[in-house]
Amino acid sequence: MLPSNALTRQEGLSAWRDFLPHVVPYAAARNRVQAGHRNVSRLSASLRFRTLLEDEIIADTLADHSLQETEKWLQEICWRRYWKGWLEMRPQVWTEWRRRVRALRTELPAETLARAEAVMAGESGVACMDKIARELIDTGYLHNHARMWWASFWIHVEQMPWELGADFFFRHLLDADPASNTLSWRWVAGLQTAGKSYLVRLSNIEKHAPDYLADDGDGNDRLRDEVVSAVTIRETTDLTKITLPHYSSVLAPSAGRRGLWLHPDDLTPEIGPLFELKPVSVAACITDSIYRSTYELSQQRITSLHTVILDGLSRAAAHYGCPASALETADPLQALVAWTKQNDLSEIVALAPFVGPTHDLLPRLKSLMHTMGVRLILLRRPSDETAFSFASAGFFPYWQKMSRHLRTLHSS
Repeated sequence: MLPSNALTRQEGLSAWRDFLPHVVPYAAARNRVQAGHRNVSRLSASLRFRTLLEDEIIADTLADHSLQETEKWLQEICWRRYWKGWLEMRPQVWTEWRRRVRALRTELPAETLARAEAVMAGESGVACMDKIARELIDTGYLHNHARMWWASFWIHVEQMPWELGADFFFRHLLDADPASNTLSWRWVAGLQTAGKSYLVRLSNIEKHAPDYLADDGDGNDRLRDEVVSAVTIRETTDLTKITLPHYSSVLAPSAGRRGLWLHPDDLTPEIGPLFELKPVSVAACITDSIYRSTYELSQQRITSLHTVILDGLSRAAAHYGCPASALETADPLQALVAWTKQNDLSEIVALAPFVGPTHDLLPRLKSLMHTMGVRLILLRRPSDETAFSFASAGFFPYWQKMSRHLRTLHSS
């Protein structure tokens, strides 16, 4: 059975209702990799695009259970915000990763690139790793354990550049998140926590994913515990922190004509600081040319982006009672300019995008709007502001602060 990828809000809510009774046993069951992945929530795509909110998951969990008995589950929900907050303070890590992907594709020897393509196609000769690669391509999803095993195989066994492996995941995972994907790959490589690499072990796969080993043991010798060792990778990115960017979480009144810009980083504007917005129009860009040319996303990934964007637009139109447009264009910013002119807007309002593809558009968008005399107003959810402020160092100091905050917030 193929894994379920909840994309629309209704799919996400349904999957969450089904999984809520399992949040307590989650800690004991989560590492088992099974067909259909019923022991994990499969909500990652919904959460990545915010068709379902972390705040909703946390509130529902703590309404029924204590933090202590659901701690592992809540940690997994909060990891996403930790990675985002960490990257917000070090945006150069994203920029440098994208630069390295482009450079490696032109600089690596032809035979290395050919081997990389074979491994990504599921033709490495290590049968269990090839099953994982083909599962990713076929379904757009992998259990987290499988992601770590394959990333470690790519880096420490095949000795390929981590940047290209991260790009492979980014192109195919339906839940691909700029922060979670980039920083998780850095962690497996031994860069995110300096000197601490994650090593794939055959014994670990035998314990947690015997189905990957069934029928074909080709190449398993390369994964034996005593054989796999860490490749030392030198840090080349400046990790200096910047001050966490601050955005208001309160929308000020205005007499001007406002439009709402929706983007894939947060597609549930009807819950949160934009609830009472009164836009005259809502728009989101569907930019297949950028998806294909800049990021080379798989068709399955592009289709999933269409699905979540159109779902967000439909809900926004119903909530705000105004027209909603999917701007299908090669240049998303020029499309936003045309939409702004067409609706005679004086202000464009949006939830602030996170470091990643949409955020990369902001400097040019701000310049274009400034030239037109249009204000670009970006807001951030208060819960993101709080969570990101805790993410200056490692996860466990973050979790200490976050768990105290959650106890206070949800205490009766």
